[in-house]
Amino acid sequence: MGVSKARTTWDSLRVRRGDSKDIAFQDLKPNVDTRTALPPSVPAPPYRHAAPSGPWPWMDFSKIDDTTVTTQDTTSIDESWRGYPRNLFGNWTPDQVGRSQMLMKCSKNQSSTIYWMDVLENGMFARANMGNGDTTTVTTANEDDFWDMLQGERPGNIRVRSLFVDDLTSPVLRMLGTRYNVEPFFFTSSINWIPSRYQEAPNHGEGDHITITLPFVRTLYKAPTSTLPLAPTSERSSLSSPAADTQINTQAPLLLRDGNMLFIDLLAIHMVRNVNANTIISYHPDSTWCQTSAKRLHSLMLLAGGSVYWQNIFSKTKDPTFLFLAVLWYALYAWDESFEFLYNHVSVLESGVLQDSHIEVTRELHVLQAHLLHYQSLLTHFRVSVSFIEKTPNPAMESEDLEQRKASRELLEKESENLLGEIERLEKRREMLSGRLRNSTDLAFATVNIEDSRQTRTLTEATVRDSAAMKQ
Repeated sequence: MGVSKARTTWDSLRVRRGDSKDIAFQDLKPNVDTRTALPPSVPAPPYRHAAPSGPWPWMDFSKIDDTTVTTQDTTSIDESWRGYPRNLFGNWTPDQVGRSQMLMKCSKNQSSTIYWMDVLENGMFARANMGNGDTTTVTTANEDDFWDMLQGERPGNIRVRSLFVDDLTSPVLRMLGTRYNVEPFFFTSSINWIPSRYQEAPNHGEGDHITITLPFVRTLYKAPTSTLPLAPTSERSSLSSPAADTQINTQAPLLLRDGNMLFIDLLAIHMVRNVNANTIISYHPDSTWCQTSAKRLHSLMLLAGGSVYWQNIFSKTKDPTFLFLAVLWYALYAWDESFEFLYNHVSVLESGVLQDSHIEVTRELHVLQAHLLHYQSLLTHFRVSVSFIEKTPNPAMESEDLEQRKASRELLEKESENLLGEIERLEKRREMLSGRLRNSTDLAFATVNIEDSRQTRTLTEATVRDSAAMKQ
């Protein structure tokens, strides 16, 4: 079965608007031709550009010499929001901004949609009233209106204001970066899918900025209209590559035997923690292929606010960091569901090995093992991100009384440990699946060796008989 047949199989899995009411198929763009589009591979992340601690952000080392160091940049800087990032971060030259592609990758979007949510002082979650409901669409026609909206004073009963951003445009990126003094690394890490976590601008008794960019694995359910047989994983693991028969691309989606698909999604959260106002900015990549949209996460967080458990947490502490932890639970749910589907997939592959031990099945085992090894690194990023939240207390809480700080700290440690315990369970499950794959691979090779030995013995016996007959 060739790549063209595999591509036809993928086309049978296209998500069509109206085909399913499942939440996984929400918010697809109506102008996307889903008959021909394929889920893109996630780019391999350049980790060295992940955080502000790196002193040479997105520099081209091949072009740096003594002349470059001594040359002064005389380019004038626009001090308005249109001059971001250089209006706030002068070391970001146009060349570095261009190499990071943070503005270029946003240029294809014509408008940006922001979904607003507030956490009130009483711990309740509410849709923010921004004058026209809790949704704002920003185009070139109303850019200045949106800037004025960002500058507006908030009501005094708001503890945290959250902005979930779909289809980020260059003007919206510049306005958010300028208004909330956001390090460009947040946008470059998010747009380039670089796992990162860092704290910046900590001031005792006042506040700080914290950022987490976290790739994770989600399930895309098969379209209910799909009826064609599935191609082997060896033919669909990297359809975009001409060497699809030999190359294993762990950044690409993994199509399972039952027609469901595992793919890499992204959480990109920046939080401004301050004694006066707390803000969360959530960046969302292109949701054409069901990567988590701003609309979806906005809805899920409103539902989380209805949880009695989380209402109790927000009623006990003023620390906005707990909203960060609540968002990270979304990634855990996605991981857990993905491993449920992987468990069934591994069981099917084991049955194939027991039945025939074909080389195609063995390759499929190796492909899945490669993906599980990649998932191990993603789970490590998840665990380290939660530990980062636990070990990075909010400096603004220092202005609270000692009893409030102690209660909040103990609660943060407790909730972080709850999440870390769940991540450890996921890691153990991944290890179990990986072990089962190794066992199946060993069985496949052992079966082949036994069959080869049997054939060799039969051939030897026939040779001995022929030799004896010739001597007579």
